[in-house]
Amino acid sequence: MHPTIAKHASRSEFLTVRGLRYHIRHWGDPQAPKIFMFHGWMDMSASFQFMVDALQREWHVIAPDWRGFGLSERSPADAYWFPDYLADLEAIIDHHAPGEAINLLGHSMGGNVVTLYAGLRPERIARLINLEGLGLPTAKPEQAPGRFVQWLDEIKNPPLLRGYATLEEVATRLQKNNARLSDERAAFLAQHWAQQDGSGLWQILGDPAHKQVSPILYRVDEMMACWRRITAPVLWIEATDSDIGRFFGPASLKREEIDRRIACIPRTQVEMIDQAGHMLHHDQPERLAQLIETFLAQPA
Repeated sequence: MHPTIAKHASRSEFLTVRGLRYHIRHWGDPQAPKIFMFHGWMDMSASFQFMVDALQREWHVIAPDWRGFGLSERSPADAYWFPDYLADLEAIIDHHAPGEAINLLGHSMGGNVVTLYAGLRPERIARLINLEGLGLPTAKPEQAPGRFVQWLDEIKNPPLLRGYATLEEVATRLQKNNARLSDERAAFLAQHWAQQDGSGLWQILGDPAHKQVSPILYRVDEMMACWRRITAPVLWIEATDSDIGRFFGPASLKREEIDRRIACIPRTQVEMIDQAGHMLHHDQPERLAQLIETFLAQPA
């Protein structure tokens, strides 16, 4: 496999964020308008490369690796807590755009974080882009005892991630997750998604602790209360062939629940991208970039 050659090279910055060494990836002229991009679960900042290459205007794209992912430092605790992502996000934008209202984009878990943040700090957001950041199904209180017990058991026996003999095996693993991923794009992502250890194995750049169950139930009503406070225009983008909604049950219930969540955001433009799955920024980066730039160009 020969990796895709990036049209726009990125550059790395390492920044101390709330006591952790964070990796921040930058593309474009630092004087250009900014877009902050936050990746999803078990992903990393270089995942946005194909979409960045498809942008037509000059932008300064700022994309961190979340704590415990990519080249950012892992949490010293044995678990990851959602509020930490919010505080990390705020520290990063305070550093790179102090006092500014920003363009903010997130995918999947990152989409959930940025949309929640946009409701908590509405004055900091000029425009918001949510890529498949649907959130999780509504949890019920009676799930709590079992969830706590499961968490207590898992922290005694932390999960592990397997190593891979070659980068080609890593690329093949990525294609197993997403059959639409070309050999060239898979090879590009593999070299950022894994790193060789002392024994020669390629290890995924994600803390295995992320795979532990959270003892904190997902409270949809609280999330929606935050979303209702958003004042910025929001571009909500889904992929027609995404499987992320499988957690919601039958397709009819999934659509009903997602629409209920979208409806609580005051100013939302909803777009669907065909021939794309959950990793829509890998599958249709050109269409995605077009939608994003059209949205950002709209009058305030």
